[in-house]
Amino acid sequence: MGHPSGRAAFNADEMRMMRLHRISSRSDLFPRLVAMQKLVDAQHFAIYRVTGSGLPGRQRLVCEFDNWGTSNASINKAFADAYGETLIEHIDKSMLPLVWNGSSEDHSVETFDISPFVVRLKGNVVPFSGIAFPVRLGAVGNGYVLLMADQLDLTSDTVVELHGRSCHVMVDLLSLDERRVAAAESLSDREIACLQLAGDGRISEEIADKLGLSVHTVNAYLGSATIKLDSVNRIQAIAKAIRLGYIS
Repeated sequence: MGHPSGRAAFNADEMRMMRLHRISSRSDLFPRLVAMQKLVDAQHFAIYRVTGSGLPGRQRLVCEFDNWGTSNASINKAFADAYGETLIEHIDKSMLPLVWNGSSEDHSVETFDISPFVVRLKGNVVPFSGIAFPVRLGAVGNGYVLLMADQLDLTSDTVVELHGRSCHVMVDLLSLDERRVAAAESLSDREIACLQLAGDGRISEEIADKLGLSVHTVNAYLGSATIKLDSVNRIQAIAKAIRLGYIS
């Protein structure tokens, strides 16, 4: 069997080639992740990113995308609480996938011939079994693609295939973030100022009074900033501006 982690890293030329086939939004990732699910009869997927890279004690595992649904949002937090530190440590040392058994006797991951090529985490911690594929693309692109089910029966070919697909998914997610950063860098000082005040809870009339502008002009600045940040509304634009570090 080939080493599963051989598909986990890309050189610069491969990265550039993959970015030629850009996706336009995160929703474009959904059918690809569902197809990955079907390869192993998994019920759910999730993408986690390692944030705070290079800052000792500040690294966290944050869920970027999943199909658990809003009613099960707490499941992602439970997973991060249970395995977050272990996954953060692992990605700095190894590209081997990690597997774990769920909290029920019926929740298990069968690895058979690939046992030497995966790392098994302590089981009976979270209410589902799963496999996490590590992807290391640099400080802002490190993370995991997870597939979860009651039971998983894994083969060497499937693990290699899914690890490669996980890398492609993470590359595309990173390219989307880079485009958002480029958009944010084109924000004018006035747009940033209006976003900051809106983020502080000020309404348009208060922002206009504070900056000495008309309400129409304030709304125009907020509208253009929302478009540049590829957001659907003002609230999302504020959240993205905060995440990108342009307002606090």
